Amino acid sequence: MYTYEQMIEQLESSPKQYDINKIIKAYNLAEVAHAGQMRESGEPYISHPMAVMEILLDLGMDTESLIAALLHDVVEDTNITLDDIKKNFGDEVALLVDGVTKLSKMTYSSKEEQQAENVRKMLLAMAKDVRVIIIKLADRLHNMRTMGYKKNEDKRREKARETMEVYAPLAHRLGIRAIKEELEDISLRFLDPIGYHEIERMLEMKKEDRENFLNRIKEQIQQRLAQESMEVHLAGRVKSIYGIYRKVFVQGREFDEIYDVYAVRLIVNNMQECYNLLGIAHDMFTPIPNRFNDYISTPKNNMYQSLHTTVVNKDAIPFEIQIRTWDMHYTAEYGIAAHWKYKAGVTKKDKLDERLSWVRQLLEAQQISDDAEDIVRTIKSDIAPEEVFVFTPQGDVISLPTGATVLDFAYAIHSAVGNRTVGAKVDGRMVSLDFKVKTGNIVEILTAKGHGPSRDWLNIVTTGEAKTKIRSWFKKERREENIVEGRQQVEREMRRNLMNVDDADLEQFLMGVAKKQNTPTLDDFYAAVGYGGISLSKLLPRMKEAYKAYRVVEEDPVEKTLAANKPKKERKASGGVVVEGLDSCLVKFAKCCNPLPGDDIIGFVTRGYGVSIHKKDCVNVENSPEDQKNRWVNAEWAKNFREKFQSTIDIKSENRTGLLADVSILLSNMHIPIHSVMAKELKEGYTIIQITVEVADLGQLTHLLNALGGVKGVFSVQRSLQ
Repeated sequence: MYTYEQMIEQLESSPKQYDINKIIKAYNLAEVAHAGQMRESGEPYISHPMAVMEILLDLGMDTESLIAALLHDVVEDTNITLDDIKKNFGDEVALLVDGVTKLSKMTYSSKEEQQAENVRKMLLAMAKDVRVIIIKLADRLHNMRTMGYKKNEDKRREKARETMEVYAPLAHRLGIRAIKEELEDISLRFLDPIGYHEIERMLEMKKEDRENFLNRIKEQIQQRLAQESMEVHLAGRVKSIYGIYRKVFVQGREFDEIYDVYAVRLIVNNMQECYNLLGIAHDMFTPIPNRFNDYISTPKNNMYQSLHTTVVNKDAIPFEIQIRTWDMHYTAEYGIAAHWKYKAGVTKKDKLDERLSWVRQLLEAQQISDDAEDIVRTIKSDIAPEEVFVFTPQGDVISLPTGATVLDFAYAIHSAVGNRTVGAKVDGRMVSLDFKVKTGNIVEILTAKGHGPSRDWLNIVTTGEAKTKIRSWFKKERREENIVEGRQQVEREMRRNLMNVDDADLEQFLMGVAKKQNTPTLDDFYAAVGYGGISLSKLLPRMKEAYKAYRVVEEDPVEKTLAANKPKKERKASGGVVVEGLDSCLVKFAKCCNPLPGDDIIGFVTRGYGVSIHKKDCVNVENSPEDQKNRWVNAEWAKNFREKFQSTIDIKSENRTGLLADVSILLSNMHIPIHSVMAKELKEGYTIIQITVEVADLGQLTHLLNALGGVKGVFSVQRSLQ
C-alpha cells in the first residue's frame, strides 16, 4: 500500500514543482470522507485514491490532477459535494472530479446503456480537459490490479471486457503505452486465463535464452556504433502478453513465427541520426522484406513516431529494431501525458486540441445519433490499436482502422467526397465500394455531382466517422424519405411484436414514446428512426411498456368511451394530395401517367425529391421492383381541391383538311387551355393528334373526351398512357 510518508517523499524529491500543502489538504479531506469504508481487499478505502495518485505522479501529472485523484470518489461515495470541492480547491479540480464521477444516480434500461452514458459524460468532460481521461485510466488501472479480490467471477469478466473494449483503446489513442499494455494483460488474465498462462509459460521458458540473445545483439550494435562515434541509448523490449496472444490465438500463428517478440530500441538525439542508424542496422543485419515501417514521416493517430524494421542475424533469428529520438520516446511511453511530465506545462492549446480532434468527432457522432451505445461501438472500431496507412493520388496519407473500406477512405477525406462517391480505384484498378484497404494502397475516389449516399452504405462502412456523415446527410437531405422509412420500420416492429393499436389511438400512443426520445413531433420521431438516429431495437422495451399501459386503458370501458369520442386530427394536404404518414411533404405528379383528381392514386417516396404521385393502375406501379415495394405509400386527393392539371389526349382520325382547326375551336369554346399540339399523318391514311390540355379533374376530362369524339372524322379519343 502506498503510504502518506511515501507520497510526501516522492513529491519533495520530484523535479516538478508541486503545491504540497494543497495536496495534503486534499488527502486529509479524502481520508476523513472515506473513514470506515473498506476495499474488497480488506484495505482502507483511502488506499485506492492514493494508488491512483501514485500512478499519476509517475506519469508526471500536475497538482490539480493529483488532487482530483485523491478526491475522485468522494462525490460518488460520501457526503462531500462538488460545491464543497469547488469552494476548497477551485473550479478546475471540480471539473476533473465531476468528469470522472459516474452517473450512478440515474436509471437505465441496460448495463450497456449505463456504460455508454458514463463514457459519453467522461468524453464531454475530456473535450474540456484531457486530464479527465488520464485520471480515469489511472483509476481503472488500479481497480484492475486489485480485481482478483472481487469474488463474483461474472463481474470480474464484465469489468475486464469493458476495460478491453473501452479503456485500453482510449489509452492507446492517447499514446500511454504502459497503461494500455497493462490494462490489456490484466483483462486477458480474467477473460482467457488458460491462454494467458500459456503465453506466460512460453515467455518464461525462453526467458534466459531471450536475455542472452538481446545482450549479444546489443553488444554487436554497441561495437559498431563505437566505430561510428554515435551517442545511442540501447534497451531491450519484450512484446506484451496480450500482443503475443493476439498473434498466436487470434491470428493462428506459431510462437516462433512472431518476429517482434524480441526488440532492440535505439534512442538518439535527432531525426537525422534515426535514418543514419537505420542504414547501419540494415548493413549489420539482413532486413526482412515488407517488414519496415516509417512512423516518423507518417505518425500514428496517437502521436507515436519511430522507425521499425525487422531483421535477422547470422543465426537466422528474427528480431525488431526500433529507432527514435528522445522526444519521440517520451511521447511513445507517456503519450499525451508527456506534455506534463517533460515540459514546463502544457504545450500550445491549439496543438493539444488538434491531437484530440477525434474526441470531438466522437461527440459530433452523438449529436446525430440518439443511441448512446453508438459511442462505445465507435471506440471499439475507430480507436482499435491496429491501423492502416493509405495514400491519395496526390501522396497524402490517410490513417484508417484495419478493416476499413474505400468508402471509409472517401469519407475520411471529406464528407462531400464520400457523399458523391460512385466508384473507386485501388492502385489503378477498379474495385467495389466494400473493398478493404491495406497499408500502402493508393486509392482514387470517383465522384459525380448530384449523387448521394445509399442507406446500404451504412452496412459497408466500418468507421464511426463515416456512419455519422452518412446519417447526417440523410437527416438533412431526405426528411420525407426518412419519415416514410421510419414509419414503416415502426409499423413492422409493432406487427412483429403483436402490438395492435387502433388507428385512432396510434398517434397518441407513439407520441408518448417519441417525447421520451426528445422528438417533439411524430414526423421528427419517424425521421430519426429512418436515418438511424434512433435504434428501434433499443427502444423496444419502452414501446412494450407503453403498450401494456395502452392495453389497460383499452380494456377500461370508461377510458375506451372517452378515447372513442376524441376528435381525430385531420391530416394535412401537400400539393392537393394527402399522403399517409406525411404532413407538408414535397409532392410531384408523375409524367408517366399524369394523375388527375378523381383517379385512384398512390405515392412513391423518391430519393430526395419528395413523393411522386401515380395512378394506381400505372404500369410503373405494377412493375415496381421487389426491393422498392416498401417505398409505396397510400395517398388520396384532398377535399375541395381547386388546381388545374395537364393531361395528354390521343386523337385518331381520318386525314382531312380543317381537322386541327375544328379541334382547336372546340377546346376554345369549352375554355380549355392548350399547352402543346403534335399531329402526324400515317401511311394508312389516318392522322394522329396528340394534344396536351389543362383540366380541373377527371370529370372535366371525361366530358372533353366525349366532345372530341363527336368531331367529324374522329375514330377514337383516349387519354394518353404516357
